[in-house]
Amino acid sequence: MRVLPSLLHRRCLPVLLVLLMLVVPQALAQAVPAPQTMIPAAPQLAAKSWFLMDADSGRVLVEHNADERLPPASLTKLMTAYLVERELHRGNITMDDMVQVSENAWRTGGSKMFIEVGTQVPVHELLHGIIIASGNDASVAVAEHLAGGEAPFADLMNQHATRLGLHNTNYANATGLPHPEQYSSARDLALLSQYIINDYPEHYAVYAEKYFTYNDIRQPNRNRLLWRDPTVDGLKTGWTTEAGYGLVASAKRDDMRLISVVMGTNSEESRAQETQKLLSYGFRYFETLKLYDRGAVLNTPRVWGGDKNELRVGVDHDVQMTVPRARNDQLTARLDIRADIEAPIQAGESVGTLEVRLGDEVVGERSLVALESVEEGGLFKRLFDRVHRFFSNLIGGWFG
Repeated sequence: MRVLPSLLHRRCLPVLLVLLMLVVPQALAQAVPAPQTMIPAAPQLAAKSWFLMDADSGRVLVEHNADERLPPASLTKLMTAYLVERELHRGNITMDDMVQVSENAWRTGGSKMFIEVGTQVPVHELLHGIIIASGNDASVAVAEHLAGGEAPFADLMNQHATRLGLHNTNYANATGLPHPEQYSSARDLALLSQYIINDYPEHYAVYAEKYFTYNDIRQPNRNRLLWRDPTVDGLKTGWTTEAGYGLVASAKRDDMRLISVVMGTNSEESRAQETQKLLSYGFRYFETLKLYDRGAVLNTPRVWGGDKNELRVGVDHDVQMTVPRARNDQLTARLDIRADIEAPIQAGESVGTLEVRLGDEVVGERSLVALESVEEGGLFKRLFDRVHRFFSNLIGGWFG
């Protein structure tokens, strides 16, 4: 009788071990929290100011002294080129329009495209000369062509800076040559670059060109990253003694595009290396996801007094969010739709807000709009809906 318990113990031991092997790992898995993506602190750069953002979602990933007003040097030409592209897009000028080169443009110092006084140069050549060769002479020539002079063109630049929300930018010339009233910030330059990329994509390829030849003079693009990183496709360099070396760059990997700005480095090599640090950090630790397509129906709330009972509600732009990699499962969305929507409703009218959260953090808000128009219903329909609405609210009040 004493042998039975011992035999039973030996026979049950393998079973107990199997059970422990099954149960213990599950218990440990419940006790130990799942690992989360670890994101290191953003890199510190050898520069006065820097900024990194996603071009599609607009999320800021890194910033340092981003709103400090600094001399932009030839980064000014981003606005000069933007205004040329805008006039092309609006049909006010064409690529083949001929621009008369004045003595004033020809005499402008600093970097040059080497246009000659008294000649006529097509707009497309001048645009290449501004972007690739950073030609001050080309910048003054287009300023005179579009606005009659550099001073009125600078006024036009400032009007558009205000329109685009560039709060720490002021222009006194089209070139970026030193001037006490000429300044910009890393944030503003990134925002301007975002407009260049998104508003006029048909002209953006120029920013990636490595060489430009005019008047038998071949000049390289000063953006060294165009040779080092195949995902970099723009935008512009700048340098003066006062400003130091600056670079606004953009790169696209898979479906994610980043814009970086570095201002006030001490060499051409330094601005390239510091920019590469920012871009590498952004692409390694973040991803941009498309959550909703433009025009997708997200809800159909009740409409009172209309010729339809429901309104299709959605977003008028693609909704994209930039989040730390491997955390997309923590994204949640909440629709805050206006209560008691009454007809008439016009297509595109705001009727609420889409709020996107990553865990407890709000990472984005977008306006919810009517995707269609709803006209007023007939008299009987409006009266019926008024009664229906009254009793709905009354019952809702009893049970609310």
